Amino acid sequence: MYKRWLRVIVFTFFVISGQSVATILGRLYYDNGGNSKWLATVVQLVGFPVLLPYYLFSIKTHTTTHRDGKSASPRNRVLVYVVLGLLVGGDCYLYSIGLLYLPVSTFSLICASQLAFNAFFSYFLNSQKLTPIILNSLLLLTISSTLLAFNNEESSFKKVTRAQYVTSFICTIGASAGFGLVLSLQQVAFRRVLKRQTFSEVMDMIIYVSLVASCVSLVGLFASGEWKTLSSEMEMYKLGKVSYVMNLVWTAIIWQVFNIGGTGLIFELSSLFSNAISALGLPVVPVLAVIIFHDKMNGLKVISMILAIWGFMSYVYQHYLDDENLKNSLGMETEESSDPPEAEGSSGQKIHSSALRDGSLQ
Repeated sequence: MYKRWLRVIVFTFFVISGQSVATILGRLYYDNGGNSKWLATVVQLVGFPVLLPYYLFSIKTHTTTHRDGKSASPRNRVLVYVVLGLLVGGDCYLYSIGLLYLPVSTFSLICASQLAFNAFFSYFLNSQKLTPIILNSLLLLTISSTLLAFNNEESSFKKVTRAQYVTSFICTIGASAGFGLVLSLQQVAFRRVLKRQTFSEVMDMIIYVSLVASCVSLVGLFASGEWKTLSSEMEMYKLGKVSYVMNLVWTAIIWQVFNIGGTGLIFELSSLFSNAISALGLPVVPVLAVIIFHDKMNGLKVISMILAIWGFMSYVYQHYLDDENLKNSLGMETEESSDPPEAEGSSGQKIHSSALRDGSLQ
């Protein structure tokens, strides 16, 4: 089991660091003269080719951790990648609009609502059990995001109208809902459509979904006509042409680090846990925003952050209780039967105790 939890720790680091750094780079792009929403969307997605060398080098060292019947048909596999790719492409565009007009600290706090949306969709799609502790967590996260709707601050780098602020707020909420839906659908795909959970399946999910989403964003970039302004945008970028290119390149790479971590956590545990870890990085971005961009951390934001952290810790505590109950259940079943049934926690995650004894989940 220690190898599995070591992977969880690595994936957690990828999620927190990737999300924080990529969000800061996105704000730097807008802060220094970048204005293309579709280009900001493209760089969130097109970095997936950098994963190919790692994929090819590592695939032989990873074994199947869970297999349930035959693999999915090519048609079903393509359908999964196309549907998720379209959703991810639209979701990233909404995030780009949200980050354009919102201070980065406000943006990151609103994104905490991802966990609430993910739990809602997981209840219907992944048999997520909404215990009182999880309901408390979702209520706190919902209140945390709602408070920011009454925030009257202005962005520190340019004048933002009330209409622009509301538009970005709504788009960020919509993007958070979309992200929660995508995570739940990924979990459904792994368990019911792809019917196996292996390293290659995780990487295929990242690469092919990113490919489809990249095509969507590129079509949007050219259809909107924003590509015509990119040359002048680079010329007028405050930090220079080299910084402009490096910002876009590193943003693309770091978002893929985040994708590896997020998809890996779904693979190892559940979509709700993956989203909870994303929320764990919540305090990091606002603090960095205050230091780098001089965002104002007013009383409303502080209360929102405290509620969001409280909501996250409530979920972590529930996951701890599930883990303890699972261990106790497996221990009792091992003594009573040589072929025990599956155990299930409130996250909806099912684990064969025989697989645990054989070490196949390590």
